[in-house]
Amino acid sequence: MSKKKPGTQSSTIALNKKAKHEYHIEERFEAGLVLLGWEVKSLRAGKGQLTDAYVLLKDGEVFLLGAHFMPLNTASTHVIADPTRTRKLLLHEKEIAKLNSQVNQAGYTCVPLALYWKKNKVKCEIALVKGKKQFDKRATEKERDWNRQKQRILRENTVAS
Repeated sequence: MSKKKPGTQSSTIALNKKAKHEYHIEERFEAGLVLLGWEVKSLRAGKGQLTDAYVLLKDGEVFLLGAHFMPLNTASTHVIADPTRTRKLLLHEKEIAKLNSQVNQAGYTCVPLALYWKKNKVKCEIALVKGKKQFDKRATEKERDWNRQKQRILRENTVAS
């Protein structure tokens, strides 16, 4: 997802870049988020982080833990704001059942990948993932470097021609 202007159809608020490095992403889901007023204002100001966040499945419900939404001084004067509170994710029952079965039986983990605006709603992209081994991470890094080098060589050849 690319960064867009806030008024457009959908724009990214926060990305979990560590997740793409640490895990093999198998399947993605789009979930709604239950937020308080000060949290929405904070996200409009771009003060959200997903760095150490994870998804918890409990009693047929899905929760986002560890996401950090920095409270604004002007927006949360009358409320005691907890920046890392547990937030409920909204998914269809079939999606929750699928997540639950994959996490409990197949050994998958569920992590948040991104927070973004979709029209006027905040959405969280979550994914079923499997952990990468150290050699997988090195192989991914090598491939990324090689692709970068290829692009450089191609650019130099097209400029020289």
